[in-house]
Amino acid sequence: MATRHVEVHVVGRVQGVFYRGSTQEKARSLGLVGTVENLRDGSVQLVAEGEELRLEELITWCRIGPSAAKVEHLSA
Repeated sequence: MATRHVEVHVVGRVQGVFYRGSTQEKARSLGLVGTVENLRDGSVQLVAEGEELRLEELITWCRIGPSAAKVEHLSA
């Protein structure tokens, strides 16, 4: 399988709702590597690498996030 790199920017109620931590856990469970960080503007930035199908699964999960989150926009 080919390794791919993605950068995802998530906007909405994604800070203070365990979005970053949940995203890290989800990525690890999928065997992906990378970083997730809260940005000053209240959004979250994700950089991940791994198998394309697993990255797609992570991006799909990021569109919803944990139950307390409200994703308004996601760009990948």
